Amino acid sequence: MEPTFFDVAVAGGDLRVARFGDGPSVVLGIHGITASSLSLAPVARHLGPAFTLVAPDLRGRGASNRLPGPFGMRAHAADCAAVIAHVGAAPAVVVGESMGAFVAVVLAAARPELVERLVLVDGGLPPPMPEGIDPDRVLDAVLGPALARLRQTFPSRQAYLEFWRAHPALVEDWNDDIEAYLDYDLEPADGDGFRSRVSEDAVRADGAQNLTDADVVGESLRALTCPVTLLRAPRGLLNQPTPLLPDFVVDQWREVLPQLADEVVTDTNHYTIAFGERGAKLVAERIAHSR
Repeated sequence: MEPTFFDVAVAGGDLRVARFGDGPSVVLGIHGITASSLSLAPVARHLGPAFTLVAPDLRGRGASNRLPGPFGMRAHAADCAAVIAHVGAAPAVVVGESMGAFVAVVLAAARPELVERLVLVDGGLPPPMPEGIDPDRVLDAVLGPALARLRQTFPSRQAYLEFWRAHPALVEDWNDDIEAYLDYDLEPADGDGFRSRVSEDAVRADGAQNLTDADVVGESLRALTCPVTLLRAPRGLLNQPTPLLPDFVVDQWREVLPQLADEVVTDTNHYTIAFGERGAKLVAERIAHSR
């Protein structure tokens, strides 16, 4: 499914938004911390002709990478509210992947009239964090290659693809969607070669907020009134058998969210739960028909 693109005026400039499909039911998709709108392409394809999925490049990413800060969940939520208003889709089903799930939570709490229900994909529930943590060290440890690439220059587009082909989470699920997403992520570097369009400053600012100011999302979770579907991967960012959202984290939020429907998507990791064919199909099914 080839997207078309349009711009939405937000604080500081224009936000680039991808549109997948042209069906009457509009879904807002919000991508992860080092991703872009094209990470929603597999899910959009499985939604079928009855749906349109609109997905912004969050500020600091993709074709919105020149938008200035402030960053953070509230800023991204305000941008996403502008997208919903622009397309006249309120109230919309909102699907958030990884960090996009945190943005979705803040959006639904701040602007409940814009959100019909939430589908959170391996994100949205903050785990407990010890005091005095170093956000940069945690981000480096958790995000690994996804963050390292932001400082690298690649001699060719093919070299960038090969860098990602070796990623343990993707090596067994490589597909055309991943290649299109990675191609969109690149821009010419100063001098020769290519670099990612994702701003490391934006990534670190967003990650630091979620690690050190969990009340931003926590207070929003407590204020939610809409239905919430949570889809979790049993494996992490490097395909390791340690999920980003283990059972104990979900259990801590159940009393806060009695409307929470939780589902573990077997045989997926943090990437393939939305990028893999099976994972994307199930996410689309839950968007179309909440459990």
